[in-house]
Amino acid sequence: MEKLEASMNNLNPKIFDKDVEQVPIRKGFGQGLVLAAEKDENIVGLCADLTESTQMLSFKEKFPERFVEIGVAEQNLATVASGMAAMGKIPFLSSYATFSPGRNWEQIRTTVCYNNANVKVVGSHAGVSVGPDGGSHQALEDLAIMRVLPNMTVISPCDAIEARKATLAAAGMIGPVYLRLAREPSPIITTEETPFEVGKAQVFYQPNEKARVGIIATGALVYQVLLAANQLETEGLAAKVLNISTIKPLDEEAIINLAKETEAIVTVEEHQTTGGLGSTVAECLAKNQPTKIVFIGVHDKFGQSGKPAELIEHYGMDANSIKTAVRRLLN
Repeated sequence: MEKLEASMNNLNPKIFDKDVEQVPIRKGFGQGLVLAAEKDENIVGLCADLTESTQMLSFKEKFPERFVEIGVAEQNLATVASGMAAMGKIPFLSSYATFSPGRNWEQIRTTVCYNNANVKVVGSHAGVSVGPDGGSHQALEDLAIMRVLPNMTVISPCDAIEARKATLAAAGMIGPVYLRLAREPSPIITTEETPFEVGKAQVFYQPNEKARVGIIATGALVYQVLLAANQLETEGLAAKVLNISTIKPLDEEAIINLAKETEAIVTVEEHQTTGGLGSTVAECLAKNQPTKIVFIGVHDKFGQSGKPAELIEHYGMDANSIKTAVRRLLN
């Protein structure tokens, strides 16, 4: 345990307990939005008929005069937000990620990013862990379509605490931001003392021995990666884990350094393996430090209905699958 604690500074000391606290990542957004709105009266909230699901309800109840229910019209959601930003407001717009930024991508591109409008897009219910809602509601492409947009910052928090910090940070930034959230309760990984800065990666697992592999992860799957790294170390294989909460701008220095000190890199994301975290890491390494790399995520398939844990396992994104991929890569 002493060895484990040494590698987990600033993280939740109960992270590997069976009863570790679990909170939906989207809840951190709801808390952060209220805190940000208390500090800045220019913050407004817009939603597409999913106020409770996206956790914008607390904001709506506390600041009803600053909330706009757009209805099921995601294109209008983005366009109205852009107009409000042009008048000095700081709009946060929320919906399921399949619909925003899915359905209204062109409006986000042209009215928000093209004008560098100060709009914050919040996509909830991302990934297959949406579970029974099925493939039509499981956003697996949102990181790809958002990180390709000029001017857009893309953030994917690993837990509810980080989501709250990310929401506060987004409110203080000037320009478009995309915040990706998951629905299901997720283990609390970080603490109030865990550093968070937009554009900065954090080492979340540092083995005592020299690491043979670097594992780079984002979102709720960071927890599965920590489980895998901990188990691999007890089995004699040292892995260093990097949490990438900001997909764009990417902390290239941290990724290059990790590649230099290890034999290979594994990326883990609850997203298509094309276009998201793995792709941006590969682009970085191809330019700066060519490295053997394996991509863990959904491989060119749509999601399907099921229990969240079953789907994570089915698509090869659970701790055991990560361990298997690491061993196969190094052998």
